Amino acid sequence: MQRIYEPQDLLEAELLCAMLGSEGVEVHLVGRDLLGAVGELPVGGLLGLLVADAEAERARQLIASYNSASPLPGEVPLQGPDVLIC
Repeated sequence: MQRIYEPQDLLEAELLCAMLGSEGVEVHLVGRDLLGAVGELPVGGLLGLLVADAEAERARQLIASYNSASPLPGEVPLQGPDVLIC
Protein backbone atom coordinates (compact mmCIF):
# COMPACT_ATOMS: atom_id res chain seq x y z
CA MET A 1 0.00 0.00 0.00
CA GLN A 2 1.17 3.51 -0.80
CA ARG A 3 0.00 6.82 0.62
CA ILE A 4 -0.80 8.72 -2.55
CA TYR A 5 -2.55 11.87 -1.36
CA GLU A 6 -3.22 13.97 1.74
CA PRO A 7 -6.67 15.59 1.46
CA GLN A 8 -7.25 19.01 3.04
CA ASP A 9 -10.35 17.86 4.92
CA LEU A 10 -12.76 14.98 5.36
CA LEU A 11 -15.08 16.23 2.61
CA GLU A 12 -12.31 16.19 0.01
CA ALA A 13 -11.20 12.77 1.26
CA GLU A 14 -14.68 11.29 0.88
CA LEU A 15 -15.13 12.82 -2.60
CA LEU A 16 -11.81 11.42 -3.79
CA CYS A 17 -12.53 8.00 -2.28
CA ALA A 18 -15.84 7.91 -4.15
CA MET A 19 -14.25 9.07 -7.41
CA LEU A 20 -11.44 6.50 -7.20
CA GLY A 21 -13.91 3.78 -6.27
CA SER A 22 -16.03 4.62 -9.31
CA GLU A 23 -12.91 4.11 -11.44
CA GLY A 24 -12.32 0.67 -9.92
CA VAL A 25 -9.49 1.67 -7.60
CA GLU A 26 -9.75 0.27 -4.07
CA VAL A 27 -8.81 3.07 -1.69
CA HIS A 28 -8.45 3.24 2.08
CA LEU A 29 -8.87 6.47 4.04
CA VAL A 30 -6.62 6.68 7.08
CA GLY A 31 -6.72 9.27 9.85
CA ARG A 32 -10.47 9.83 9.92
CA ASP A 33 -10.60 8.88 13.61
CA LEU A 34 -7.85 11.38 14.46
CA LEU A 35 -9.88 14.43 13.41
CA GLY A 36 -11.60 14.64 16.79
CA ALA A 37 -8.24 15.28 18.45
CA VAL A 38 -7.23 18.24 16.27
CA GLY A 39 -6.62 20.45 19.31
CA GLU A 40 -4.02 17.96 20.53
CA LEU A 41 -2.45 16.95 17.18
CA PRO A 42 -0.81 18.85 14.32
CA VAL A 43 -3.46 20.20 11.96
CA GLY A 44 -1.98 18.91 8.68
CA GLY A 45 -1.18 15.42 7.50
CA LEU A 46 -3.78 13.55 9.52
CA LEU A 47 -5.75 12.25 6.54
CA GLY A 48 -4.29 10.07 3.83
CA LEU A 49 -5.47 7.99 0.90
CA LEU A 50 -3.85 4.57 0.53
CA VAL A 51 -4.01 2.35 -2.53
CA ALA A 52 -2.32 -0.87 -3.62
CA ASP A 53 1.17 -0.45 -5.07
CA ALA A 54 0.00 -1.59 -8.51
CA GLU A 55 -2.72 1.12 -8.60
CA ALA A 56 -0.68 4.00 -7.15
CA GLU A 57 0.34 5.72 -10.37
CA ARG A 58 -3.12 5.43 -11.93
CA ALA A 59 -4.74 6.78 -8.76
CA ARG A 60 -2.34 9.75 -8.69
CA GLN A 61 -3.20 10.54 -12.32
CA LEU A 62 -6.94 10.35 -11.60
CA ILE A 63 -6.58 12.70 -8.64
CA ALA A 64 -4.44 15.12 -10.66
CA SER A 65 -7.08 15.16 -13.42
CA TYR A 66 -9.84 15.68 -10.87
CA ASN A 67 -7.99 18.58 -9.22
CA SER A 68 -7.23 20.29 -12.54
CA ALA A 69 -10.83 20.12 -13.83
CA SER A 70 -12.50 23.32 -14.97
CA PRO A 71 -16.12 24.23 -15.61
CA LEU A 72 -17.41 23.54 -19.11
CA PRO A 73 -17.14 26.46 -21.55
CA GLY A 74 -20.19 28.68 -21.41
CA GLU A 75 -21.17 27.68 -17.89
CA VAL A 76 -21.00 30.38 -15.25
CA PRO A 77 -19.91 29.27 -11.76
CA LEU A 78 -22.48 30.04 -9.09
CA GLN A 79 -20.16 31.34 -6.35
CA GLY A 80 -17.15 32.83 -8.06
CA PRO A 81 -13.92 31.74 -9.73
CA ASP A 82 -12.57 28.21 -9.41
CA VAL A 83 -15.93 26.69 -8.42
CA LEU A 84 -16.72 23.46 -10.26
CA ILE A 85 -20.27 22.69 -11.23
CA CYS A 86 -20.72 18.95 -11.38
